[in-house]
Amino acid sequence: MTALDVQPAVITQAGALRYEALQEATARLEPPFAVVDLDAFDVNAGDLMRRAGAKPIRLASKSVRSRVLIDRALGRASFQGILAFTLAEALWLAEDHDDVVIGYPTADATSLRLLAADERLASRVTLMIDSTEHLDFVEASLDTGHPPIRVCIDLDAALELAGGKVHLGPRRSPVRSPAQAVRLARAVLSRKGFTLVGLMAYEGQIAGLGDNYPGMPMKRAALRAMQRASTDELAERRGAVVEAVRALAPLEFVNGGGTGSLESTAAEEAVTELTAGSGLYAPGLFDYYRGFRHYPAAFFVLSVVRRPAPEIVTVLGGGWVASGPPGRDRLPKIAWPTGLSMSATEAAGEVQTPVSGAAAARLGIGDRVWFRHAKAGELCERVDELHLVRGTQVIGTVPTYRGEGKYFL
Repeated sequence: MTALDVQPAVITQAGALRYEALQEATARLEPPFAVVDLDAFDVNAGDLMRRAGAKPIRLASKSVRSRVLIDRALGRASFQGILAFTLAEALWLAEDHDDVVIGYPTADATSLRLLAADERLASRVTLMIDSTEHLDFVEASLDTGHPPIRVCIDLDAALELAGGKVHLGPRRSPVRSPAQAVRLARAVLSRKGFTLVGLMAYEGQIAGLGDNYPGMPMKRAALRAMQRASTDELAERRGAVVEAVRALAPLEFVNGGGTGSLESTAAEEAVTELTAGSGLYAPGLFDYYRGFRHYPAAFFVLSVVRRPAPEIVTVLGGGWVASGPPGRDRLPKIAWPTGLSMSATEAAGEVQTPVSGAAAARLGIGDRVWFRHAKAGELCERVDELHLVRGTQVIGTVPTYRGEGKYFL
């Protein structure tokens, strides 16, 4: 059976059979360890391609953080190019990949000089800018006579109401309107040694917020209304910005979206490519979307080390909490055994995580509890390697960025 032959039923089956298969595959591994279920990973990659329609997907490397798995995703025709996290990461990845855009502005003067000193890297890496101030910083960091530096303008995609008094979405770029984008584009075009090649807008308030969290029906309804309004507003504004900037420069790409908004962003004519990455691992935060459901593919496994009460066992470690606003949704989720829950007073702890429920009574010292990180690539900041499972076998072990000695941020 090839990766493309795997059907969703093979990796779901109420979880029980998949749990048994993964347990069998990893029986000889000593916790803590991390696993990527390649059957689920490959099905998820195919589903991301289906959701993107005819538009290519730029892979968000921070959501994967393993070069082997980055290459695995990029081996599919619809995955084209990388959206990196930092310039240092982009330079590293650009040794092997010829299209790396940095998703965030950089103030790394050392890496900027490395970029400008290598014509090959300069042709492969695109910087993100959102102001003339940042353009000034880049220019001041470089010697004269450098190869052309490729730049992309970051358009703020948040929804603003009440004349800008209400801002719904990530705080990213100060560039929001066609006029602001045109001013920045002209600033780029007026500088010797810079080439304007792209425009990006990430709608985090749509792509990064699940619209189907259990409970709180009024909050859920308000979120859905906001996302509908934001989708409509951004489509119109992004189209106007692209038209205005394209009148000055023939953009190579217009990037948008994320795992949570592929369909709506793909529908925009102005957008030429999408970004996704988290959907490959399908972490806990992606369990609450109405429009799609990917299959959990990344796990970490911890050992039971004590039993403080008949229906409570404690695993060693577990406090692998995700970034973002503090809340229960940032905690790891217990995948298996089912029927376990964390303590409200301890949650996922640095040194121990008590779990309770009927299933706890059946666990003994040395048994394993399987967890899913709330976010995708952040799991890889905790481990040096990922064990790749297909069926009931570990077919390989690959390094994470950390395992290759890379700590970008």
